[in-house]
Amino acid sequence: MKRNLILSVMLIAGTYAMACTNFIVGKKASVDGSVFVTYNADSYGAFMPLYHYPAAKHAVGEMRKVCEWDTGKFLCEIPEVAETYNVIGNSNEWQVTVGETTFGGREEMADSTGLIDYGSLIYIALQRSKTAREALQVMTSLVEQYGYYSEGETFSIADANEAWMLEMMGCGPDRTKSKERTVWVAVRIPDDAIAAHANQSRITKFLDGRYVQVKMKDLQKKYPVDGKKPVPNLMVCSDNVVSYARTMGWFDGKDADFSYNAAYAKPDFSGRRYCEARVWSFFNRFSDDFSAYVPYAAGIEKDAQEMPLWIIPNKKLALQDLRDAMRDHYEGTPFALDSDIGGGIFQMPYRPSPLSYKVDGKEYFNERPISTQQTAWSFISQMRSSLPREVGACFWFGNDDGNMVAYTPMYSCMTRRPKCFSGEGADDVTFSMDNAFWVCNWVSNMVYPRYDMMFPSLKEVRDSLDASYDQLQPEIEAKALALPTAEERIKLLTDYSCQKGDEMISRWQQLAFFLIVKYNDMVVKPTDKNGSFERNKYGKGARVVRPGFPERYAKHHINHSGEKLLVPQEEKKD
Repeated sequence: MKRNLILSVMLIAGTYAMACTNFIVGKKASVDGSVFVTYNADSYGAFMPLYHYPAAKHAVGEMRKVCEWDTGKFLCEIPEVAETYNVIGNSNEWQVTVGETTFGGREEMADSTGLIDYGSLIYIALQRSKTAREALQVMTSLVEQYGYYSEGETFSIADANEAWMLEMMGCGPDRTKSKERTVWVAVRIPDDAIAAHANQSRITKFLDGRYVQVKMKDLQKKYPVDGKKPVPNLMVCSDNVVSYARTMGWFDGKDADFSYNAAYAKPDFSGRRYCEARVWSFFNRFSDDFSAYVPYAAGIEKDAQEMPLWIIPNKKLALQDLRDAMRDHYEGTPFALDSDIGGGIFQMPYRPSPLSYKVDGKEYFNERPISTQQTAWSFISQMRSSLPREVGACFWFGNDDGNMVAYTPMYSCMTRRPKCFSGEGADDVTFSMDNAFWVCNWVSNMVYPRYDMMFPSLKEVRDSLDASYDQLQPEIEAKALALPTAEERIKLLTDYSCQKGDEMISRWQQLAFFLIVKYNDMVVKPTDKNGSFERNKYGKGARVVRPGFPERYAKHHINHSGEKLLVPQEEKKD
């Protein structure tokens, strides 16, 4: 099998390849009963607004254009349904969320004749689904009818009651061996578990008795989510999920031994070190000891014990735990980025792309942490069955690397977006001071090369905004719940979300101006405890601080440079 296709594209081109990460938290694994899904879109160059598809009614015969999400290429038209629902980002008014990560898999399975791509599947499903199960039905039925245009994909599909992981691949354009269009499998994540995926197929054996297999048409009838009885570990799959692998000569064992990723997207070094290591880091945060899986995540030992699809965490997770996990750089783990000088003078926990590079004919690689500068947008979707749907779905959104932005509350019922997240007046190559993507990236790109020096100033603003949102959330939701109609609640939460977006970009603009003044020319202008710049008794700016090299980097520098930079004793000067 060739190297994971999507990562090969990333290594070669490094442009517009969606390399992402999703975390999933079941409702019994969270502090307040929320189902969570997180996502970062590591777009390698793509400009991303906060998507909004307003609810709508459609006439009989009305058609919907399907264009490839990544490129805009027209693929086909499909009939509209009578009613579509309001969508904000990757969440809809019914508290349904869909995220994704691309794993590529066998190159020969990519179907150039397919008519529905992975991005279109997401937003069509969100517009047409009231539950995660409906979204699962919409997505699988669409590709079975029209064919699947994209490479191998893992989807997180959740609502306020449950979460699923769906893996899907095409069956190639050649119909001489098989008339099949797609192979897919979906597994329900236990309510008390957490799961993750990051550009590597993660579903292994699913016919070995660990899951109850059910047909899609029987899913709701046999195993309803009604709170009356617990739902078992469920699995649904395409009829051909095993037989297609047999036809292609990729599997010849017993059905119980069939592994989806072993047949269709076997993890290689890149799939494990660049992708599964992100999953390992998430699980490691909420496990008493996850060291047994370090060899697998490291990608070097071929027969290392593979990680489970999900784990039961050692504590219940809160929103802040998800923020912290999305800001992870492998700190304190064997994959930490602070053990070499790759982060530059000021030890940034980031590395330039592409992921691998050659020196003197040998290939080397960079670690790929969860938090990366390539992220165009990131979210934490919170879904709560204890609240009316217009209040329960809060879509925490950031228009850059999750470590470098505050997650701003955008309620999924909102009927308009704040201007800063709309994309108005900006695109991939058009900067705008009114656009969150560009202002947030401007700030981040000031901070990255002088990370140790400047990041504390960004973190202070980021954390203060996060804390203010947390403090206000119960208050605004109580106000919404006190209103007599859903329409009034929607208006209140729309106004609130837009206000928070406006305030966020205003605060980030202030931060940008502050950073350029405080850290101009690699010195530091002193500030008082209120953040105001200090002045001397004559009204001029106070004397700057010149921090020079951090001690650790200075030692590396001198070890490399030798004695040529040593100042003779008699000529030492300030």
